[in-house]
Amino acid sequence: MRVIFLGTPDFGVPALNSIMQHHTVVGCVCQPDKPSARGKIEYCAVKKFALAHDLPLFQFEKVSRDGVQTLKDLAPDIMVTAAYGQILSQEVIDIALHGIINIHGSLLPKLRGAAPIQYAVLMGLKQTGITILNTVKRVDAGDIILQKPLDILPYETNGELFERMSMLGAQAVVEALHLIETGKAVYTPQVEEEATFCSKITTEQEQIDWSKPREEIINLVRALNPSPATWTTVSGKRLKIYALRPCDTQFNGRAGEVVECGKKSLIVMCGNGAVFVTELQAENAKRMDIASFLNGRKIPVGTVLGE
Repeated sequence: MRVIFLGTPDFGVPALNSIMQHHTVVGCVCQPDKPSARGKIEYCAVKKFALAHDLPLFQFEKVSRDGVQTLKDLAPDIMVTAAYGQILSQEVIDIALHGIINIHGSLLPKLRGAAPIQYAVLMGLKQTGITILNTVKRVDAGDIILQKPLDILPYETNGELFERMSMLGAQAVVEALHLIETGKAVYTPQVEEEATFCSKITTEQEQIDWSKPREEIINLVRALNPSPATWTTVSGKRLKIYALRPCDTQFNGRAGEVVECGKKSLIVMCGNGAVFVTELQAENAKRMDIASFLNGRKIPVGTVLGE
């Protein structure tokens, strides 16, 4: 089939690569280039892949306003979206013979919205998965074509799960395209009463509240690893936290209080127990494991993080 692929970040690259092996990619559409924090223009992952493989590339400020005729001229049989980042108009949805299908990072109707992989980790779920669905005007509300479940590993981070989910999405979308091409696809409506929603992670969520339950804090750290990463403060300076593990030893102390700091261990109190800090990053320093961090620096016992 003639396929137009719409996607922007790393999540869509394995899918685009798989689609290339089985179909004709007549166009790739990604978000416009944006400057980095240092002002340098950086290409998104999908643009880099498209340029490296000589795929026709298009970038529209608003695809539903600026890209309709271009997409029509490409005469696609179907379009595929994967974390593209723009809402599509009905006019765009109706361009291709088989419409648009989306690769979504949850088992819909659970976790509709912008950050389903992060929220699966944040909520401490044991399983998530990929849904291939038909795109409609309402966000993530279209009929389901197929789903593939995936177990979330103990202490798996968002970054690690993201990588596995992107590979599963690549497998699932090729299967879905085959079903559509051969007329075997079954479109199953979602059960609206079971729908849940998730929004983007906010900057307020990044700061650790040590008074919260231990497992909730651990899951937050996992969900924001590697980016944007959770943080706290020590002596007024920001300290990024990348990994925590539960500590079964009983300590008395305030939430956020450092109750042990040895050569290879740093233990901090939470709302209902203590945690080992196992990976972190001080201001103007590299990310490192706790043993490397404590080699030459200490956080005195009794210090309360976040104050």
